[in-house]
Amino acid sequence: MTDRSTLPIPDYDHLPLGSLESRIRTLDESGLEALLAHEAKHGDRAPVMNVLRQRLEALRGGAKPSGGDGGAGTMPEAQRRAEPEAKASPATEGPPQNPPSQGVPTNPAQPRT
Repeated sequence: MTDRSTLPIPDYDHLPLGSLESRIRTLDESGLEALLAHEAKHGDRAPVMNVLRQRLEALRGGAKPSGGDGGAGTMPEAQRRAEPEAKASPATEGPPQNPPSQGVPTNPAQPRT
C-alpha cells in the first residue's frame, strides 16, 4: 500500500484548504498526526500545516471530533471550468458606428440612427 492510501481523508492532497478545514474536524488526534506527518514529507504547505496544528491543539485542549466520515467516498471539490469565450464574428458584431466628429474638421456631424 502506498502512503496516500492509508490517509484518513481520501484524496487529501487534492482538497482545497477550505474543504480541508471542515473535513479534519471529524478526525481524532491520531488521524491529524498522520496528516501532519504526510504533509511534512510531501507538500509542507505552511497554510495547511497551520490548520492541522491548530486543530490538533484544539483536540488536545478538549475539543471533540465531529460526527461524519470526513468525506469518505466523495470526490474532492473541483474548480468549475470556465465557459469558452464567444469568438467575434460578423454575426456577433454590433451595428456600425460613426466616429465622433469632435476635433475632426473633415468629418461633419452625422445623425444618430
